[in-house]
Amino acid sequence: MIQRSLPVTLPFALALLSLPAQASSHREAPFIAGMPRADATDFYMFRSYEPGREKFVTLVANYLPLQDAYGGPNYFQLDPNALYEIHVDNNGDAREDITFQFRFANTSRNDAFVVGGKKVPIPLIINGGAINDVNPPGLNVRETYSVTVVRGDRRTGTRDRVGNPSGAKVFDKPVDNIGNKAIPDYAGYAGRHVVDVTIPGCDTPARMFVGQRKDPFAVNLGETFDLVNYKSPAVEFDANAERSARDDLADKNVTTIAMEVAASCLVAAGGADPVIGAWTTASLPQARLINPVPNNLNSTTKEGGAWTQVSRLGMPLVNEVVIGLKDKDRFNHSRPNGDTQFLDYVTNPTLPALVETLFASAGVKAPTNFPRNDLVTVFLTGVPGLNQPVKVTPSEMLRLNTAIAPVPKGAQKRLGVIDGDNAGFPNGRRPGDDVVDIELRVAMGKLCTLNLGCAPAQAPSGAIRFTDGAYLDDGAFDAAFPYLTTPIAGSPQSVASRP
Repeated sequence: MIQRSLPVTLPFALALLSLPAQASSHREAPFIAGMPRADATDFYMFRSYEPGREKFVTLVANYLPLQDAYGGPNYFQLDPNALYEIHVDNNGDAREDITFQFRFANTSRNDAFVVGGKKVPIPLIINGGAINDVNPPGLNVRETYSVTVVRGDRRTGTRDRVGNPSGAKVFDKPVDNIGNKAIPDYAGYAGRHVVDVTIPGCDTPARMFVGQRKDPFAVNLGETFDLVNYKSPAVEFDANAERSARDDLADKNVTTIAMEVAASCLVAAGGADPVIGAWTTASLPQARLINPVPNNLNSTTKEGGAWTQVSRLGMPLVNEVVIGLKDKDRFNHSRPNGDTQFLDYVTNPTLPALVETLFASAGVKAPTNFPRNDLVTVFLTGVPGLNQPVKVTPSEMLRLNTAIAPVPKGAQKRLGVIDGDNAGFPNGRRPGDDVVDIELRVAMGKLCTLNLGCAPAQAPSGAIRFTDGAYLDDGAFDAAFPYLTTPIAGSPQSVASRP
């Protein structure tokens, strides 16, 4: 239990909790909105709850937001010029100790039809052949990826390639769920792309999957950005409030990078501290020249120079509505050890005041404890006795206590720690954790009602059960790796059902 007050000089108090519900990271900054293939949407980290896999940690980084399943003909390949990374800090110093780097490549088979005696390349990424296995004959474009594990600094540390038990170090990514005619059994097809891999320096084999999934996040997105245009902000004012609104991501897919790694391979050597922190980033080469006359699939640009980070995501909701507009791109370029530069956006947050203004007629009042040290403890340092490292440099990232046992699907509580489920958010984040409702309630002072860093009198509305109305239920995720469900098909009607 937190009884102490932390000093105002602690960096980046993450007023992300001082906000109404938002999509975790969809088009959250001006620059990244123009390059969706490098835009991280959500990051998850949790103890695996698949039976028999409880000693593993699952890391899930989602990219390329708001995918419409029918978005052909090129669909949603990841950027072969980008570097996608998952970083792990296992000693609390706000710097990466282990980084998993993913690079992608697209290869065209240049399939052609003979038309009027001439061989003419087809315009589609599929050719009408079967798509039912890894690297199937029906694909005109093959998307592959490789993975490097870096120990120490992401750019200067020791590097090794990740491979499968047979030694292969290049893996296939399944094509997106184009439709039920092209891919009659997408779940089975995608499942063949879950691979066992060996991580150098780790004695226990890991698992990996990269491919399209149904976006598991639930949020009343449109009404949120329309000045929190909710019919009711809380259960107290409407008994049906938690299920009163549309989930605006219900018909969207996302591209997932997922790894399942033994917890013993992620914690610091010796295992004295079971807490790890993690975040995901995407980087692009610093220089880009556009080819005025491209002549093949991968010749549109010529890129080079140092890697430049353009996307960052740890805790959900940070960059959308906490960071000021002028600094949103700066945040995406930043690292956790530099979070002091954003302090002014946090110590005196405006969004709780906005919620108070919009719902004053219902008696809603913002917390009065400044600086918001209740948020600092949960989102910058971890909670003592829950997920705070032995030594910690305050910084924004997900933190997970790997010593806390997972809770199986069916028994998890969507409100995580504030509802007594210590295996859930903010102790890591599972697909079934309703971070929107959790963070709304904490933003408005839930922790003060528990005397966690502030007093009940400082949060007049702290006991109200705020909600955005988009309910996250048990059907939003699976019970086994990679935990995110089969993506929505671009053409959902089966061939057999057609007249």
